[in-house]
Amino acid sequence: MTERRFTNVQLADGRVTDLAVRDGRFVRAQDVSGTAETVDLGGLLALPGLVDGHIHLDKSFLGDRWRPWQPAADLRERLAVEKRLLGEALPVAERADRLIASAYARGTVAMRSHVDVDATTGLANLHAVMEAREAWRGRVDVELVAFPQAGILTCPGTAQMLDAALGAGADAIGGIDPTAFDGDAAAHLDIVFGLAGKHGAKVDIHLHEHGEGGIAQLERIAGYTKAAGLGGRVTVSHAYALGDVGADLARRTAATLAAAGVSILTNAPGDHPFPPVAMLRAEGVRIFAGSDNIRDAWWPYGDADMLNRAMLIAYRSGFHSDEDLMFALEMATTGAAGALGLDDHGIAVGKQATFVLIEADNAAAAVAAPPAGRLLVQRGEVVRPDAAPSRFRQLAEGAQGCEG
Repeated sequence: MTERRFTNVQLADGRVTDLAVRDGRFVRAQDVSGTAETVDLGGLLALPGLVDGHIHLDKSFLGDRWRPWQPAADLRERLAVEKRLLGEALPVAERADRLIASAYARGTVAMRSHVDVDATTGLANLHAVMEAREAWRGRVDVELVAFPQAGILTCPGTAQMLDAALGAGADAIGGIDPTAFDGDAAAHLDIVFGLAGKHGAKVDIHLHEHGEGGIAQLERIAGYTKAAGLGGRVTVSHAYALGDVGADLARRTAATLAAAGVSILTNAPGDHPFPPVAMLRAEGVRIFAGSDNIRDAWWPYGDADMLNRAMLIAYRSGFHSDEDLMFALEMATTGAAGALGLDDHGIAVGKQATFVLIEADNAAAAVAAPPAGRLLVQRGEVVRPDAAPSRFRQLAEGAQGCEG
């Protein structure tokens, strides 16, 4: 049995207390013995491990040379640009490994990655990302979505490859703009939800369609979710339409999504309307955060820092109060963990003792101005960062942790 007591640790609301850990899980302070190892955190702020609810591990050029962004007239031209650039890039597994490492260094311990699967690519990207996932097993939990980036109906043979991907170990089935991209929403969603039912898989659909057309799509997805009994296992990523229709229509749609158990994912993209996250939460919709594309053919930004993503969401949402800033943090921690089905996540008795340590006055301050320095405690062990500020490095060297 391993016991450890972390003293002088600041919680999200600014209170300073002790955290007790036994065999990698939080326990009550009085439940650890007087001989437990003591680690003085000196007032550092503890946040739940960060969770990236939407990333593309197979697309990023992180770890490869810089590639200037190239313009494209439409989505299909963008896909052609991407295919050409990725054909010149380092192997998928190497780039995926580098992106996971970047996320982990900033405190991310779980993520959902969409991986391109189609009749042309086959399962090559999926197998490569699985290779990277295996290398990080035990440190970063990686859930994989078989994503038909090129469409399903418009790319014959893709439905069969998605089926094969789920059989090969993908955790969820994806979709993309059923009407705007594939031209037949019912046929598209029949395939997506049919495969989800066949494999017992989750669903995560990219939806970029705007206006009332996008709202109709959300209502259609909610209907499929209820009919399939998949409440709590379906996500719509992006859902731009919720941000570019009137407040009353958006609110009615939110009520429909909440009743069906459909979650919404946003990365607060800089050049698009995005869902009104506070309203969605008020209406009972689970709303969570992700990075989306990072330094790839779609845009040049990002480093997989989910604390910075929480700041961007708060900034674009016009959040000012501590309560709202902490909600943005929740979207990138426990909220995202819940959407991914990670029930063992959070700073509470009985949960896995995994948390991120930073220097900040409280959680709201950490979101408003994300500090660069991070130290990770994972299952009660201090993970030594490769390049931490001196205060963190000394703390890591003083604890009997594991190498990161």
